[in-house]
Amino acid sequence: MRSRHLAAFIAGIAMLCASGLALAQELVVGSSATYRPFAYESPTKEIVGYDVDMIKAIAQKAGLQVKIVNTPWTGIFAALNNGDVDLVISGVTINDKRKQSYDFTTPYFEARQLIAVQKESSARGLKDLAGKKIGVVTGSTGDDMASREFGKTNPDIRRFESTPVVIAELASNGLDAAIGDNGVIAFRAQEHKNLKTVSDPNFPKEYFGIVVKQGNKALLAKLNAGLAAVKADGTYAQIYRKWFQADAPVLPAQ
Repeated sequence: MRSRHLAAFIAGIAMLCASGLALAQELVVGSSATYRPFAYESPTKEIVGYDVDMIKAIAQKAGLQVKIVNTPWTGIFAALNNGDVDLVISGVTINDKRKQSYDFTTPYFEARQLIAVQKESSARGLKDLAGKKIGVVTGSTGDDMASREFGKTNPDIRRFESTPVVIAELASNGLDAAIGDNGVIAFRAQEHKNLKTVSDPNFPKEYFGIVVKQGNKALLAKLNAGLAAVKADGTYAQIYRKWFQADAPVLPAQ
């Protein structure tokens, strides 16, 4: 009788330990939920979007548990540095500057920059925006490109917290142009009849990656393994078509 009680007690302790371990393994994912269609809040306040579907699919393949937390873009890297989030998936472009401070997975999305302007604008590319008021999201690739072309301290470059705010300012004639990631700029611009988009042929092809702290090789390896599995079994293609109504491009292996 006592042995049965002891066995039950040990089993209960084991279950509690396993439960605690599972909770400890839950990863907090930072994503700015103002980035439709990549991540945004549904009417029920659930965070949904392409990035959300991708990280959930990747985590499932990698045997990881994840919790998505709405994290403002302006503080998203600080949240990663401070340990408030374990990884970031928020349309983050992989570039050499960021790779000096963070580690990236292989790409999960092919992107490029896109310009939004008033419909009557004659601008055909970035150089045509000289002397114009240009809206960008602070610290974004669009910010980097405008800064390189016109100077980081140029007063014509206006920086905002999110793409919806930039587009709203453009639509109300507070700006002459906006630069940002193609998926978001195209989606937001179509909401305003007085706006159109301009694709500069000189804008390079870019890729989004999932971000982890530099040196976190174990987590990076798990995420890359999950991403490879998602690409291989067709899940990536299904998620891409769901959000962009197009065939998914072939992504590089690194």
